[in-house]
Amino acid sequence: MDKQALEERIIAALKTVYDPEIPVDIYELGLIYEIDIRDDGFVRVSMTLTSPMCPVAEILPMEVQQRLAEVDGVTEVDLSVVYDPPWTKDKMSEEARLMLDMF
Repeated sequence: MDKQALEERIIAALKTVYDPEIPVDIYELGLIYEIDIRDDGFVRVSMTLTSPMCPVAEILPMEVQQRLAEVDGVTEVDLSVVYDPPWTKDKMSEEARLMLDMF
């Protein structure tokens, strides 16, 4: 298995998931903290939300799990939502900060 190609497909899938209140995908927002891929296609992802009280706290992780499970080469997904370290705008990509005018 080509882990790099699989990681690229995983990131592409993550970039299709948006927080409905913010017009930037969750990957560029910096909500994805870790992607770990095993040789057998098992993928462990740690993500956060912009706030523990985020209105989409119930549905966003389920959407991420579903999108990752659909990626060719992924056999299983273990998704963890963590709040430590807390998300800050510093975790956003430069592209996301430009889009949201947050410099």
